[in-house]
Amino acid sequence: MLGAGTTLAGDLPGEGVKAQPIKSSIAEETFQTLLVVKALEALGYEVGDIKEIEYAAGHVAIANGDATFMADHWDPLHADFYTKAGGDEKLYREGVYSSGALQGYLIDKKTSDAYGITNISQLEDPKIAKLFDSNGDGTADLAGCTPGWGCEKVIEHHLDAYDLRDTVTHNQGSYSAIIADTIARYKQGDPIFYYTWTPYWVSGVLVPGKDVVWLQVPFSSLPGERAGVDTSLPDGSNYGFQANTQRIVANREWAEANPAAAKLFSIMQLSNNDISSQNLRMRDGEKSVADIERHTNAWIRANQETFDGWIAEAKKAAGS
Repeated sequence: MLGAGTTLAGDLPGEGVKAQPIKSSIAEETFQTLLVVKALEALGYEVGDIKEIEYAAGHVAIANGDATFMADHWDPLHADFYTKAGGDEKLYREGVYSSGALQGYLIDKKTSDAYGITNISQLEDPKIAKLFDSNGDGTADLAGCTPGWGCEKVIEHHLDAYDLRDTVTHNQGSYSAIIADTIARYKQGDPIFYYTWTPYWVSGVLVPGKDVVWLQVPFSSLPGERAGVDTSLPDGSNYGFQANTQRIVANREWAEANPAAAKLFSIMQLSNNDISSQNLRMRDGEKSVADIERHTNAWIRANQETFDGWIAEAKKAAGS
């Protein structure tokens, strides 16, 4: 178990305490994670380099004390990962780091308008599906989700629930490579069909309503413990996925031994717009460690009062 410390009057509450951050293979998660790292460092914690591990194993690592926190726990997408790792008994998650994250399926607006395609169930028709065939096998090619992220389980479930197994091929692998190919095909004027989420840079390049359109689903259907959950959004749209909040999840024992950090994790907030704009800068080439460090420092300077407020509240929780 990573260590916990005692706070003396005047000390920073994190002095002498180590913390190990983790994130998935999504490079764009570095920004959110690094912001938490810098806040912990401002409290005196000794924070290790961010380690990469996919979500399911990451939740288990945090529960076991092999890692301290992850800044990109998607609730409820990662509900099964959370439960299987030990749930509230082993893990700590309070507050909302970033809210209103959407996911779903999109196609290019040109093809949607030409054929009146607005619902994914229309791809059950082989003639419609063939419009999105990029390799000549007769099925629609869906630029899908990397195995281990959680979204791939929902997509696989949808293929069966909406009778698309025979007409849609779920292409998986490196999402960044798959989506780069999708964007290249769009620029060539070819029809495209892909999965994505917000906040993320893709919707800044393929803009919903202008370049592409969200596809509705015929009815709500989710796997696992979310079976029976209604995925409709407040405006009546149904993209097949629940709106998610991104939350910081931490080892419970560590969090309880470190009230300053626990308080910090519960009050930090980052807007979707800030995440998306930083992610787009990475897509446009500013993606080195130094670049992301610069982006994070710039965010702190632009939001210094908010950042300082987090630190003050965290110190207060530790009695320092």
